[in-house]
Amino acid sequence: MNIVISNSGDRPIYEQIASQIRDAILSGDLGEGDALPSIRSLATDLRVSVITTKRSYTELESQGFIDTIPGKGSFVAGGSGDLLREQRIRQVERQLEAALSSARSAGLSLSDVHDMIDALTEGAV
Repeated sequence: MNIVISNSGDRPIYEQIASQIRDAILSGDLGEGDALPSIRSLATDLRVSVITTKRSYTELESQGFIDTIPGKGSFVAGGSGDLLREQRIRQVERQLEAALSSARSAGLSLSDVHDMIDALTEGAV
């Protein structure tokens, strides 16, 4: 798993880590039951404190993305298909809101947007 953190950004490091792991789960790069690096090894690899990686894992666990088994490690949560689907739907909604905002700014009508979507999806479904 490749996690890239930025010390110069606005987001706390634990959020950056959690976000990238969450994205890997949502994209299918990490599947149900896949083991995550140990908190200590991830902290060492990223050169951050163990407390930071622990906080990332705690956040992911509270959101239902991972399960932690004491003495065994952390794993992508099982039965999270509905949760993953809901997250993906929210992501698509955010992207559509941004696209509609851009379309309004460009003076496009809703009919124009529908025509664009139809053209883009022709043969894709």
